[in-house]
Amino acid sequence: MIRLKDIKIREDLTEEQVFQKAILKNKIKYEEVEKWYIYKKSIDARKKEDIYYNYTLDLKLKSKNREKNFEQVEEYQFPKIKVTRNNKYPPVIIGAGPAGLFAGLTLVDNGIKPIILERGKQIEERIKDIEEFIKNKEFKTSSNIQFGEGGAGTFSDGKLNTGNSANIYSRKVLEEFVRFGAPSEILYTSKPHIGTDNLRNIVKNIRNYIISQGGQVLFNEQVTDFEITNGNIKAVKCSKRIETNQVILAIGHSARDTFKKLYELGVEIQPKNFAVGVRIEHLQDDINKSQFGTRSKLKLPPADYKLVYHSKNGRTCYTFCMCPGGQVMASNSEKDTIVTNGMSNFARDGKNANSALLVNVTIDDYYKNTPLDGMYFQEELEKKAFELGGKNYDAPVQKVGDFLENRISTEFGKIQPTYMPGVTMANLNDILPYFISETLKESIIELDKKLKGFADKEAILTGVETRSSSPIQITRDKDTLNSVNIQGLYPCGEGAGYAGGIMTSAIDGIKCAIRILTE
Repeated sequence: MIRLKDIKIREDLTEEQVFQKAILKNKIKYEEVEKWYIYKKSIDARKKEDIYYNYTLDLKLKSKNREKNFEQVEEYQFPKIKVTRNNKYPPVIIGAGPAGLFAGLTLVDNGIKPIILERGKQIEERIKDIEEFIKNKEFKTSSNIQFGEGGAGTFSDGKLNTGNSANIYSRKVLEEFVRFGAPSEILYTSKPHIGTDNLRNIVKNIRNYIISQGGQVLFNEQVTDFEITNGNIKAVKCSKRIETNQVILAIGHSARDTFKKLYELGVEIQPKNFAVGVRIEHLQDDINKSQFGTRSKLKLPPADYKLVYHSKNGRTCYTFCMCPGGQVMASNSEKDTIVTNGMSNFARDGKNANSALLVNVTIDDYYKNTPLDGMYFQEELEKKAFELGGKNYDAPVQKVGDFLENRISTEFGKIQPTYMPGVTMANLNDILPYFISETLKESIIELDKKLKGFADKEAILTGVETRSSSPIQITRDKDTLNSVNIQGLYPCGEGAGYAGGIMTSAIDGIKCAIRILTE
């Protein structure tokens, strides 16, 4: 294969037209090409007066001698897994989020039939429960934004942060998503996303495939206990006892009851740093103008941003999980708490843009007696937000200008909050720890220098965002991925402290499944 880089496109073209431009630029004749595909597409908006798409294409030419004149690349191929597993017990996967589903998918594709246990409901029923909560505030502890088939990521922007896009695992995850219904453009866009609307169908398709290959996916099955004998997993308990000696623990970052049970049983757990803060909302049109200007003739997608500021107090404040054209979601997993997150459809066609605005929290900030203290730190903030919002699942909100001046907002301006089921005007300074609120204030002003309009006085802050990552790490061996003190237990994904988002969770699920296949 050869790679053609820096194909600059300043007009809206089809993929075929981009290909024609690329071969013309490189003096390649159409009839010389055996096959081709777009490897990467990004937007270069560094100069507002000259915004363009930058494409990279991979081609296979019919003549090997002709290919010698161009940059050579290896055609991507995920390595074949040599299955050596010999075990009479089925592996059990706890959790049907990205880590659990991709672990299950990897196992069934290699002839092993796992049992997937999910405390929540399948996606079709889960959607109804979430809609009922938004409409009538009837909260269900096992069927919500955090718990249920697909995990928390199903109700997000569906961002697939690939990091090194050449990584074989990243490519594998992208291809699997396309295999089960994602738009093919995620294979080459520089910042791929699927959207919550597409994710719902993809999750269902993966589940149905796993079942068709002999795997089991059991819903409403919350794991309540583990049988451990002489440091070895023997069984898991939900509504029944399931004998097994291999458990992929893909529980997600909100399975606090499971964290407590594992700690009680002596599974080694370490506290870790995380971050908390708020959601910030702007008009998407304002973000577009700030990022792209107004001159471009291209039909550009809704603009995003990724910002970071290092405060004078030594803290770091950064944006996370930015959702263009999205809405702020009620993402609590427990009664009488408020947790926020962001969500977008694939089209990203909502009026507002939103992002988490987070401040780092270190172990020294919260540690008292146990590695679970970070979890309790988060929980306390979530309860305070519930009280500040009126104790009825309305979220506390405040305009940026009022937050900076430490006063309660009294009316909204051009930006209306999107959080459902409802909001209450409040002063978020009343519940945020001082080091967080002061870092946020300084950062909002400074980040406005990087993104004009970020400190818009009418921008909306919604509290609180506490679940950007797990507050613990369930310690595992870096080579075997096995728990360091419980044989047969594979801590996996975001809840175990080894991932941060859909892509890295899915990759970790694949890696844990491969360990089971090749033990």
